[in-house]
Amino acid sequence: MIKPAFVTALCTALDDQGNLHDEGFEMQLADQFQCGIDRFLVGGTMGNMQLLRRDTYHRLVDRSIEISNGRAELLVGAGDASYARTLERIEWLNDKAIDGIVVLTPYFWKLSQAELTQYFNALADNSRKPLYIYDLPGLTGQDLTLDTYVELAKHPNIVGAKISGRLTFAREAMATLGSDFRIIVAEPLLVDVLLKSGIEDHLDGMFALAPHWTVEIGKAAVAGDWERASAMQQLLARAQGLIGKYGGGAAISALMNARGIPGHFAAAPYGLMTDFDYAKFEAEPVVIEYRKGAIA
Repeated sequence: MIKPAFVTALCTALDDQGNLHDEGFEMQLADQFQCGIDRFLVGGTMGNMQLLRRDTYHRLVDRSIEISNGRAELLVGAGDASYARTLERIEWLNDKAIDGIVVLTPYFWKLSQAELTQYFNALADNSRKPLYIYDLPGLTGQDLTLDTYVELAKHPNIVGAKISGRLTFAREAMATLGSDFRIIVAEPLLVDVLLKSGIEDHLDGMFALAPHWTVEIGKAAVAGDWERASAMQQLLARAQGLIGKYGGGAAISALMNARGIPGHFAAAPYGLMTDFDYAKFEAEPVVIEYRKGAIA
């Protein structure tokens, strides 16, 4: 039997000054729980972790722990451009009631595979929480090879990876490393197809925007209703298309607000839509459909 596991990469709700928008963040988590999702990545790329002030990041993590209150799996993003900056976050997270720390491959400077191996192993040595690799070469420009994964999987505190946009590679890694090394795929356009093929662990920021459609894909897959799963998948894909059409932060903010969740979800320097673009956005058929599932 298929057992879908959806991990939502939460958005970070912000006020006009770049502080955590408490009401917006609390409503987002309540929405996730109500829809049936109880696994979260806090401070991932969808959560704009690298763009947040330290105080905002700290409050984001602390509020996630307080609101979840043991009801959810909580993974927290800590990856930055350097070992020192990432280590500082890990040291702060070590005393927090979380389930794992997720670390991007470094960006800005290009590293060799040997340097990447040393980087993750050193961080894992200093982490008191299980460490997950955040494999996102589309943004970081850093690929990890299968040989590097095999080497990193030997570390007792490196327990898995979130792999984005490398589906063929993710399949190879699963086959090579086995079930003891947790691989979570980030392929929001293929959730239904991947569930049908037996890949059950999924993580993406689109689950924050449309938890109702995401969960319906899973329910349909469990029931073997692949026609409905495909229909829900198409809605999720059309919603993702708005991000490319209207700009990432602007479209994410507009969608979250349309769902009834207040706050800005585009950290500076990213802005919001113009009134002209927002009028076009509101008329999009997928937005009209999306509003039917609004929580307020």
